[in-house]
Amino acid sequence: MRPVQPQVMPAASPTSSEGVVPTLAELIALRGTAVRGRSRRRGRQGVSGQAASAMRGRGMEYAESREYVAGDDARHIDWKLSARTNATQTKTFQTERERVTLIVADTSAALYFGTRVRFKSVQAARAGAVAVWAALREGDRLAALRGTREESPVPPAGGTRGALRVLDALVRWYREPPAADAGLPTALEQAGRLAHPGARVVVMADPASALAVPAAIWSALSMHVDVHLILLVDPLELAPSACVLPLATPDGRLELDLASASTREAWHAAFIAPVETLCRMLPGRRVRVQVLSSDAPSDAWLNGGSGGAQR
Repeated sequence: MRPVQPQVMPAASPTSSEGVVPTLAELIALRGTAVRGRSRRRGRQGVSGQAASAMRGRGMEYAESREYVAGDDARHIDWKLSARTNATQTKTFQTERERVTLIVADTSAALYFGTRVRFKSVQAARAGAVAVWAALREGDRLAALRGTREESPVPPAGGTRGALRVLDALVRWYREPPAADAGLPTALEQAGRLAHPGARVVVMADPASALAVPAAIWSALSMHVDVHLILLVDPLELAPSACVLPLATPDGRLELDLASASTREAWHAAFIAPVETLCRMLPGRRVRVQVLSSDAPSDAWLNGGSGGAQR
């Protein structure tokens, strides 16, 4: 059984909402963090360095079929034409010029707590904001959804307007646990229906939520889109001290003896093992996994930085 989670306020101030609920102002302020991309150098011939291309990916619109050559994606083989011509043929697609980045927000109750700096829910909102601003820098359209059958997804839109619509949704979703949460599997099934081939899907999730998703859902989603999973963790979850931990629960005060071998074993199974399993399992299913602690910089996961170690 998963241990009761401590509802610990950040150390800054017991009466302050900073670190407990996200604000639109702080998510907007993260734009400066995300736009610090690769620096461009000015040489003799002007500006040099890498620049974003208007071309996004292979796209979803069929163009033509041609003879298969080594290195082509076997998933795009045109089996009917291959049978007619007695030679392996592969489909080609029109290049997608405007990619969509879809933010998928896990809103399980396990995210709404924290012991250092900020709640995991606030870190999820901030990580999502970093993803939004980074995608906007690359010219993507932005969309967002969470696991619910009662609320429509935020539809794709470009520019600052599209970014602000997604940020506003993240603030609403991570202010407090939503009343209707159908779970991360529902959110990913919706993402699979909405995300066109060539899109990018960024998922912020509690490890337990991500582990509850059937492996087939991850595989089906990553078959056509770029999937990036950010696992939100608290320092206490991954490195508990060997001490007696006092917890405030709805039923009163509870003391958890973390010096006990049996308790630490149960703690490992509840908090650490899911992270280890996901980091071991999902990369083989073409899902990029990174771990982001609540006390790390919210952009630490971007480009594989520290605090959000790529797995």
